Amino acid sequence: MKSPNSISAATLKRLPLYLSYLKTLPKDRTVNISATAISAALSLNAVQVRKDLAAVGKGGRPKIGYLTEELVFDIENCMGCKDLSYAALVGAGNLGKALLSCDDFGQYGLNISVAFDKSENNIGATVNNKHILSADKLEDMCKHMNIRIGIITVPSYEAQGVCDKLIRAGVVEIWNFTSVKLKVPQKVMVLDEHIGSSLPLLFNHKIENN
Repeated sequence: MKSPNSISAATLKRLPLYLSYLKTLPKDRTVNISATAISAALSLNAVQVRKDLAAVGKGGRPKIGYLTEELVFDIENCMGCKDLSYAALVGAGNLGKALLSCDDFGQYGLNISVAFDKSENNIGATVNNKHILSADKLEDMCKHMNIRIGIITVPSYEAQGVCDKLIRAGVVEIWNFTSVKLKVPQKVMVLDEHIGSSLPLLFNHKIENN
């Protein structure tokens, strides 16, 4: 199996799709599966699926395909699902609380272990067994808990300041849910999740008349 660093970003983005599909298959009946079957189920190009799966595992065998359990194992290993990563969320508004309430992150190796907010209405509350602490404790707690991943769901005008605090606390990966282009040192990776960027595609979708 190749290192995740050697796999293209496009392939890494498709891996959760493959993993979710494979986990829906009945374990007692689907011992083997082909790239053609996976591509048909997910409406993807079969050649691309083969390339993606070749990047994470040993590859399929002619007329047999992939051992389903082995393929799931290889994808989970490549995605880091076996090594749980702990994250801190900053901004416990509606979006932040929704992320805290989501139990699906665990299957991908992410545990949002703590949250921070500056609102007295949120500080001290618990969402999905995750404690919301005062934003004043952010740096000390992230250092103490050895947090490497920061999730930013604050208003845009607060994003850079929060980002700076997370970096000072030792965070090296940031999941940014604001519209701000964050300025970070070269060693820090930022994944921008700008919700509004997909809306123009929805608004401009045109249905062709047959």
